[in-house]
Amino acid sequence: MRIVALGPGDEDKVKEAAGLFDGPARDEATTRFLNDAGHHLLVAYEDDRPAGFVSGVELTHPDKGTEMFLYELAVDEAFRRRGIGRALTAALAGLARQRGCYGMFVLTDDDNQAALATYLSAGAVREADRVVLLSWSDLA
Repeated sequence: MRIVALGPGDEDKVKEAAGLFDGPARDEATTRFLNDAGHHLLVAYEDDRPAGFVSGVELTHPDKGTEMFLYELAVDEAFRRRGIGRALTAALAGLARQRGCYGMFVLTDDDNQAALATYLSAGAVREADRVVLLSWSDLA
């Protein structure tokens, strides 16, 4: 397995990995994401086939500094239970460290045992038993 950090000009590689996403990658959003220095997309390859990805976004606040938000992690079903999710999570944590982030965090559902096991095995520590998620979805 090899992990590759995608960046500007890698739109074709995002399209190759589209089967890992929740839906089709949008051209404009893909280019915007790849061109933002604070957005990170790492793709794991097995024999040149995209096997999984993790995306992260740097968040900076005046009184806190910068931390990494693990936005999404996915591993193709054919490649699960091989440590790819853990390796991607660890790679994003390493990138966060290199970029001077003071920490990294992720949100997941309390009943998502696979995600919890992956994040805990990659060094995360559970901080809350109950989180309330509120959203605004009618902004577009």
